[in-house]
Amino acid sequence: MLVIRLFRVGKKNQPSFKIIVTDKRRPPRGGRFVEEVGFYNPLTKEKILRAERIKYWLSVGAKISATVYNLLTSEKIIEDKKIPVHKVKKIEKKPVSETPKEEPKAKEGEQTP
Repeated sequence: MLVIRLFRVGKKNQPSFKIIVTDKRRPPRGGRFVEEVGFYNPLTKEKILRAERIKYWLSVGAKISATVYNLLTSEKIIEDKKIPVHKVKKIEKKPVSETPKEEPKAKEGEQTP
């Protein structure tokens, strides 16, 4: 199955991504892909997308990763709502059980008032 996803390139602490079409079974860092359909640099917000080729691969049946889907939605290549990529878990506070606290024991030789 073909998938459109990000392929990281660039130096350490300077990420940039190629948007590629590849087989889902190939590892992301494998370097072998079917076609490069775009480029994205998150530091400079630079985006280069080949809309015709992306629409072609979608018509053939390629799936899209969530991040690329949101990127294409923001660029108006796909008309739909964005997908929440990172879901925030809500932590519910458990009520503290009311247990009687024990009074500290007096040391030998000390008198309590």
